Amino acid sequence: MSRKYFGTDGIRGRVGQRPITPDLVLHLGFAAGTVLARTNPISGERSCVVIGKDTRISGYMLESALEAGLSAAGVDVVLLGPMPTPAVAYLTRALRLQAGIMISASHNPYDDNGIKFFSAAGIKLPDNVEQDIEALLDKPMVCRESAHLGRVRRMDDAAGRYIEFCKSTFPSTLDLKGLKLVVDCAHGATYHIAPLVFHELGAEVVAIGNVPNGININAKCGATHTQTLSAAVVEHQADLGIALDGDGDRLMMVDRSGVLYDGDQLLYAIVKHRQGQAGFNGGVVGTAMTNLAVENALSRRGIPFARSRVGDRYVLEMMIEKDWNWGGESSGHIICRDKHTTGDGIVSALQVLAALVTHGAPLDEYTAEVQLYPQRLINVRTTAPVDLEKARGVREAVAAAQQDLDGSGRVLLRPSGTEPLIRVMVEGEDAARVNRWAETIAAAVRDLTASR
Repeated sequence: MSRKYFGTDGIRGRVGQRPITPDLVLHLGFAAGTVLARTNPISGERSCVVIGKDTRISGYMLESALEAGLSAAGVDVVLLGPMPTPAVAYLTRALRLQAGIMISASHNPYDDNGIKFFSAAGIKLPDNVEQDIEALLDKPMVCRESAHLGRVRRMDDAAGRYIEFCKSTFPSTLDLKGLKLVVDCAHGATYHIAPLVFHELGAEVVAIGNVPNGININAKCGATHTQTLSAAVVEHQADLGIALDGDGDRLMMVDRSGVLYDGDQLLYAIVKHRQGQAGFNGGVVGTAMTNLAVENALSRRGIPFARSRVGDRYVLEMMIEKDWNWGGESSGHIICRDKHTTGDGIVSALQVLAALVTHGAPLDEYTAEVQLYPQRLINVRTTAPVDLEKARGVREAVAAAQQDLDGSGRVLLRPSGTEPLIRVMVEGEDAARVNRWAETIAAAVRDLTASR
């Protein structure tokens, strides 16, 4: 079945344009409630879901629409208010609820928004369940009788519960005393949570990006704009900087000199620390975008590595299939299955900090054996679906690049699952060659899109 609305991370788009309109999100709530609804045969209790949101101003509107649709389907709702995406996954499991829903467009600008779903197990819904929800969006809503409508309540202590969960993932024998951290919350959903987590574990915390106003989420801050964090770390003479994105599921870090470390390097630091500990098993899952230097460094340590499709849901699916505990993406989605069921920026940062505190090493020294290959990513905006396999000019450019790189690099083209973009990535040992071929292939993709 073709997917009309769902991408790799739920439904996402520009607010006010389908599918992110109040009427369609109302219908989406009803469709999701209908698919997810069940009544406990013993207690007679109905299904209940939690709804969280980030700090976008459109979250109020979409929260109300979802709430109404779910209630119309006979599903009870718990409203969390502004909460990180991984907090929704955690609370869904902790409260033994049927599903969790997050209103967020993650790292996108404020005028985008989206809806993503978690199962009772705290993981992204399987494709077939999303397809069942989509199928109902083409059918009319039929509101339940008044006696069977869902009830709605707010949870006042959601933030406190999640803060304690995050702290529980850090070893009880360690603390962060003596460390000075700059924490960039991207004016997003972690603004009232992340600084407290690190402070309560003993660190001196300088919080930035922690004053959301509904429209400044991800604006020149956070995991997608780390220059602000780098400058703040140097200014405050901090030991480390931690950058989260708007919904708190991505992590980037900078060292004491303001140098950036991406998801590949941070995942390596976590796995290096865990190797040899009780419970370490299997290998690591990355994606087609994972830097080749990380794969090589893991291989030198005897740790298996596998690549999934791009998207944290596909990373997790492969981790579960292989029964491995660690995986992630260059973009900063890092999953530690022994700690959480989904990518969590705060929890991932705590795992990196546990490694550094245990070994008494700064981040640059601890990850020194991973020298990332030059990698160039160019996003080419499109106005309609593009079949890259049938595009002769693009195929010829890719073939020429692969021949020139001669096994010392990689070329990857893929459509974004969340935005109308074609992502062109070239990686290799020589930066000049990488840049040249990335520009050449991107130009061929632009020519293709311009001719449509």
